[in-house]
Amino acid sequence: MADGDPRSGPEGVPVPAQGADHPPKQAAEPADSAPAPPERLQKVLAKAGLGSRRRCEDLIADGRVTVNGLTAQLGQRADGARDRIAVDNIPLPGREGVVYYLVNKPVGVICSASDPQGRPMVTSLVPTLPRVFPVGRLDVSSEGLIVLTNDGDLAYQLTHPSFGVVKEYVVEVEGRLSREALGRLRRGVELDDGVTAPAKISLLGPSTARMAIHEGRNRQVRRMCEAVGSPVRRLVRTRVGPVSDPLLAPGAWRHLDATEVGRLWEAARAPVQVSRTGAPLLSTRPGLFGR
Repeated sequence: MADGDPRSGPEGVPVPAQGADHPPKQAAEPADSAPAPPERLQKVLAKAGLGSRRRCEDLIADGRVTVNGLTAQLGQRADGARDRIAVDNIPLPGREGVVYYLVNKPVGVICSASDPQGRPMVTSLVPTLPRVFPVGRLDVSSEGLIVLTNDGDLAYQLTHPSFGVVKEYVVEVEGRLSREALGRLRRGVELDDGVTAPAKISLLGPSTARMAIHEGRNRQVRRMCEAVGSPVRRLVRTRVGPVSDPLLAPGAWRHLDATEVGRLWEAARAPVQVSRTGAPLLSTRPGLFGR
């Protein structure tokens, strides 16, 4: 297939062509503004997507909210950009200077902040300042969604093996996916670094499947598929925890909103939910920041 030709992606993965005359559109950066004065804490919480002010008052009254490490009181004021506000120990998004980008990484771009070989880096797709770093891996031959941020706490929670945030992919393999291969992927596969956890997998076509895993091993999906005799032709990450965006074009980025950041924190703090077979489940239970 020639470079620049439109590509038909697997089901649910829009992949428009990116020609020289049509570069990916970028989200506008927020304009600088003067610091806002402290507001009633329940108003700050409501703005962050935690529900109505009445519900936020109940969160405060129940002792579930802290400001700078201290239990908050009704009537208290706070600065959402400067104070460290948390609900059930989940930090409230929106701290000053902290940014969160969702990027649709194209093939050929590496997930690194530097590269001695001079290859294009995912950090070059987003604004230069503030400096951010990719959360986790997506190999150079793969494409799809990855989070970039300068929030080291969230990055740690999302990538540490003990937390196991679910990531979802659309996989296109060589040949047909057999029942035997699907069964092995659903039970877990023996790799050189040990047996994997079971994958959640559903067929989209004879050689295409949707696959979800919660481990973060290097090139894990590719190695699992190769181990069952189905080498990967194309791999697209379509979801990171609760966050997805089928309309985000390859090479484009956007800011994660406060609700999405909050839901990432919830996903990182919650134990991994699995089915009776051990496959990961994307939570459908509403949390502090909704579904």
